[in-house]
Amino acid sequence: MEKAERRVNSPIAGPAVQKLYSWFGSMTKLMMQHLYSLFFYKGLIYMVIGFLLGRAFILSEVIPFALPFFGAMLLIKKDKAFLACLALLAGALSISPQHSLFVLAALFAFAICSKMTSLIIKDRVRTLPVVVFLAMAVTRCGFVYAEYGTVSGYHYIMAFVEAGLSFILTLIFLQSLPIVTSKRAKQSLKIEEIICFMILIASVLTGLTGVSFQGMQAELILARYVVLAFAFIGGASIGCTVGVVTGLILSLSNIGNLYQMSLLAFSGLLGGLLKEGKKFGAAVGLLIGSLLISLYGEGSAELVPTLYESLIAIGLFLLTPQSITKKVAKYIPGTTEHAQEQQQYARKIRDVTAQKVDQFSNVFHALSESFATFYHSAPDDEGKEKEIDLFLSTVTEHSCQSCYKKNKCWVQNFDKTYDLMKRVMQETEEKQYFKNRKLKKEFHQHCSKSKQVEALIEDELTHFRANQTLKQKVHDSRRLVAEQLLGVSQVMADFSREIKREREQHFIQEEQIRDALQHFGIEIQQVEIYSLEQGNIDIEMSIPYCNGHGECEKIIAPMLSDILEEQIIVKAEQCAGHPNGYCHVAFGSAKSYRVVTGAAHAAKGGGLVSGDSYNMMELGTGKYAAAISDGMGNGARAHFESNETIKLLEKILQSGIDEKVAIKTINSILSLRTTDEIYSTLDLSVIDLQDASCKFLKIGSTPSFIKRGDQIIKVQASNLPIGIITEFDVDVVSEQLKAGDLLIMMSDGIFEGPRHVENHDLWMKRKLKSLKTEEPQEIADLIMEEVIRTRSGLIEDDMTVIVIKLDHNTPKWASIPAPAFFQKNQEIS
Repeated sequence: MEKAERRVNSPIAGPAVQKLYSWFGSMTKLMMQHLYSLFFYKGLIYMVIGFLLGRAFILSEVIPFALPFFGAMLLIKKDKAFLACLALLAGALSISPQHSLFVLAALFAFAICSKMTSLIIKDRVRTLPVVVFLAMAVTRCGFVYAEYGTVSGYHYIMAFVEAGLSFILTLIFLQSLPIVTSKRAKQSLKIEEIICFMILIASVLTGLTGVSFQGMQAELILARYVVLAFAFIGGASIGCTVGVVTGLILSLSNIGNLYQMSLLAFSGLLGGLLKEGKKFGAAVGLLIGSLLISLYGEGSAELVPTLYESLIAIGLFLLTPQSITKKVAKYIPGTTEHAQEQQQYARKIRDVTAQKVDQFSNVFHALSESFATFYHSAPDDEGKEKEIDLFLSTVTEHSCQSCYKKNKCWVQNFDKTYDLMKRVMQETEEKQYFKNRKLKKEFHQHCSKSKQVEALIEDELTHFRANQTLKQKVHDSRRLVAEQLLGVSQVMADFSREIKREREQHFIQEEQIRDALQHFGIEIQQVEIYSLEQGNIDIEMSIPYCNGHGECEKIIAPMLSDILEEQIIVKAEQCAGHPNGYCHVAFGSAKSYRVVTGAAHAAKGGGLVSGDSYNMMELGTGKYAAAISDGMGNGARAHFESNETIKLLEKILQSGIDEKVAIKTINSILSLRTTDEIYSTLDLSVIDLQDASCKFLKIGSTPSFIKRGDQIIKVQASNLPIGIITEFDVDVVSEQLKAGDLLIMMSDGIFEGPRHVENHDLWMKRKLKSLKTEEPQEIADLIMEEVIRTRSGLIEDDMTVIVIKLDHNTPKWASIPAPAFFQKNQEIS
């Protein structure tokens, strides 16, 4: 079709040909729309189904299809129920008048029973099968009594069978008719819905019993077409199931069609198995299956009609547009089209979710900018003058308004009066007015109520200071909100990017890994590669039950390490619950470095409560953080301040917010929380375990030291402690660590603890250089012990020391080479 369009749209094709092609396409589309409207909106499809179900019967005399169809239509598609009723009567009349009369009587009995039942139970869905059962039983018994004058036990049994089948068919039609009557909102059909739909189709085909041409029966042709179509769409299992169901229904209508169940089931199985050969392969499967069963069942006498029936069914199948088969395949689980539909649906949900997260991120960013704009807009000179004017107006309102010299001061000498009062206010605010005798004398000579005005200014300044303090608190609160909103916006933006990260297609690499592992003798059920990015490998596998032998960790991960030329470990493993099941394993990149830590901690005077708090935590982004906080003073209050700092830091860092934003946020919270002169220091180190880079954020803390062999590197920064000022910039120091480095962090109790030491840096470097051990815990204990020894065994301040050793992350199991796939390994990497 695309080639044809390109050919028609080419410059060689004349305008007339293009116009004709466009007219033909528009007419075809218009005709399809009219047919769809005629069948589904006008109700022609329901009339066709009703007509055929009105003709359908089984066991030569049982008519269980008509009334269940009408009842289901009355419940599901009430506006088309009258058309269905007329179609049922017309179909029954095409068989015999007696047949039509029975259907009409059953409809009347249904109306009466339905009316009586609705007076007792309002739920029509639950009562419908029961009403159909009663109506069919009463109608059949009435007809038998009218014909024979009596009802024997056999007739009662047949009436019960007919009513029971109608009861079951009502439940089936309630499940299957919505598939025809409404557009599917669901993404897939359950296997029960597929079987119910097949029973509906087989019941409709039963209505074609007796329609034949040259010995070829219409119901058998269409039955094979249906089986072939579903075998091609759903595979062997669906094809075989459809064949069994369709053959069973057809054999009930005509005992001569009993062998059709075997023919259709076997043909559906072969057609599904050969579906990889496209339509031609499925058609060959039907042809072989029908020929084999015909030769076995009826012999060569029925071979030619069976062959013709199969060929006609194959012709109808080949003429079926591919768009229809693909559309049906979307609703059948297990098909490629269904999987693509599910992926597309999941992709839509993902895109919508990511879009919503982006919108929230933009909202938070806009709010942050709004608060930040207000925060950064410092009051100008005009604003300060307005504040002074407001202050002086409040003072003069209670003093100058009732003064007899008001006109002289504020009309004749406005500038001098205003300047004097302004200077008095400023000097009083700075507590210098009573020392400034010259200004005081000048003001007393100018103002007749100088003492009253001075008292008012003193009193009003108290309110003015309180108001300014409140404004500053509000200002700081806005700054805190701006920074927090910006941090949340960044986290949500990162989350949105993670959602949008779609699984890449790595079909070739998956095959190479599967071949390499199977060549080694490991059976792999499924391999899914989500990422081959260096340092971010993400692979999932399904392997047979290993009985807890650890094949994933001991064999598969080392082989993947060799194949991908990167250390791979087992991130998660879900073992099978039984020997025939499969284990699901997730493999990922191991961190290039690992840390070993040690810590020593002591409270002042050997007490239980220390003003120091520390924590070492692994962040989810492949980073490791260590922090020490020293609260001002000692005891419970200092411990509370430092502990709150550490807890806030841990929560904020684990949320993904940047380290600098986290520290500024903590500073704002602690400075706004209390008016007391309480502060705490913070010493934070964040190590990237992939490249060994380290960030140091030191807020009023002592220096840290890096021991690299005999070399000692000092790390320090000049930042005030948290809580002293409400606004500050965090100074970040970066260092590149190496394998074997020792990072020593300490509080001031350790660094400034040794007695009679003038140069603490030199003393600490000498002690670290003299250490003979590289075990972090031993180093921490030795440093603590040395400081206490210099104090003659006294602990005069809270002391904390943390030691972190950085090493290469040596794998637990060595990589296993796969030499047969060396060339493939190069392609993967």
